[in-house]
Amino acid sequence: MDSITLDVVDWRLLDLLQADASLTNHALAEAAHVSPATALRRVKRLREIGVIERFTALLSPRFAGRGLSAICEITLDRQGDELQAAFEARAVADPAVQQCWRVSPGPDFVLIAWAADMSAFHAFTQRLFTQDANVRNVKTYFALKRAKFDPRVAAP
Repeated sequence: MDSITLDVVDWRLLDLLQADASLTNHALAEAAHVSPATALRRVKRLREIGVIERFTALLSPRFAGRGLSAICEITLDRQGDELQAAFEARAVADPAVQQCWRVSPGPDFVLIAWAADMSAFHAFTQRLFTQDANVRNVKTYFALKRAKFDPRVAAP
């Protein structure tokens, strides 16, 4: 991925798609000031080389019955590669986990989790943290307000 060179047109297309991936190819081409054939060819290339991982729709958590957002810091008792991989696999597989990050220094993992309410969050903690004998500590922050959420990657 380091050897991939993106030009200004690639970045313009990427910025437009990150803002609204539902644009038709013609609308995308017009906004990027390129021909529809160029836009189609470039987007196809960006997908093939892995710059574009996927297209997805971002849903508002409150409309999906997930009113509680939590940021969880997890410290494992033992940090061997196989133990970290095992916890990571369990976290990634859990539907309440929206993001899973291995971090350093500090805790071993930071998770962003969503649940419908405190009861659902408690069930999540039981299945992911309490049942895992290798979880030493969990510190959770509950989001009171989401001031910004923007997963876009800015052009250099």
